Amino acid sequence: MWQRVAGDEAARAGVLSTAHGDVATPGFMPVGTRATVKTLDSRDLAEVGAEMVLANTYHLMLRPGEQTVAALGELHRFMDWSGPILTDSGGFQVFSLRPQVSEDGLTFRSSYDGTLVSLTPEDAVRIQETLGADIAMVLDELVGLPSPRAVVEEAMHRTSRWAERAWKVHTRDDQALFGIVQGGVDEELRAISARAVADVGFPGFGIGGLAVGEEPEDRNRALQAAFAELPADKVRYVMGLGDTDGMLDAIGRGADLFDCVLPTRLARHGKVLTRTGDFSIRRREWAQDPRPIDPDCPCLTCRRYSRGYLRHLRITNEFLGHRLLTIHNLTYTLGLVADARHAIQDRAFAAFAKEVRERRVSPNPEAPLQ
Repeated sequence: MWQRVAGDEAARAGVLSTAHGDVATPGFMPVGTRATVKTLDSRDLAEVGAEMVLANTYHLMLRPGEQTVAALGELHRFMDWSGPILTDSGGFQVFSLRPQVSEDGLTFRSSYDGTLVSLTPEDAVRIQETLGADIAMVLDELVGLPSPRAVVEEAMHRTSRWAERAWKVHTRDDQALFGIVQGGVDEELRAISARAVADVGFPGFGIGGLAVGEEPEDRNRALQAAFAELPADKVRYVMGLGDTDGMLDAIGRGADLFDCVLPTRLARHGKVLTRTGDFSIRRREWAQDPRPIDPDCPCLTCRRYSRGYLRHLRITNEFLGHRLLTIHNLTYTLGLVADARHAIQDRAFAAFAKEVRERRVSPNPEAPLQ
């Protein structure tokens, strides 16, 4: 399912093959929570360079329900996206609802209407098979960090047992089921979890429970411990990670795939991501600035609109502003992983990552025109 095509020490480039096409890795998936990436349609996604998107099982099983999605042609036809789709299991969203956790699964109150809902590892597989994604994720138990080691270890072992149950009930030949590695930032637990999940035989692996506020150094050690125990010929997906430094750190250690709401959420708050640093488009300095966000950015936003106009849209809360900034931020993020991929193929990833970091701190992107 995943084939390595190049490598620069630990960093690696490859191709992830799915029923709806190939995805070049390292790759980034825009998050389409309710079968939509907020403010964008499928044409926008194709134009910014997205090859694969993520949809959220928790939200879709409650609204409109997986049977409705299936009746309307499954996720690809439902959201008019012909490329690959990955669905998460819903465990991360349920975690925020303070669920009751048992060996059987999770019990929680719906955030929509307060009804009591149960979700087992078997349910998560069934729902995702009904939704029709190309890649489904097993249900895992997430714990907040920091947590006592005993709590992290208990959740890690339960996640491994749930993974075995999920694997046994998965039936769709055109859908891959990925296991999930847990263990917090404890290197020993990460290694134990990775070995246990790898033994099940999954074609790919998610690294869960990170990118939740831990220190980057702790996250990097946890990733390295997990990667050392995972098969080298299978894809590694760091769940929820999407900032520039975090992705560069993970790619340098052997990560292949990412998702995160960060680029789209920041856009809705008026923050733009650029090669020379991130800044708020709301600042007064931009009111009469005729420059694009980034003159070297190929996106529609930078080709056609000035900082002054984009500031006006954001200050007046026009929906067009959300769309245009989202287009730009996703173009930046997808361009970053594409450039990383090319650097790996040229055996120059370390130099590339160093250059990216140096450029983003100097010069200052917030300096107004003189």
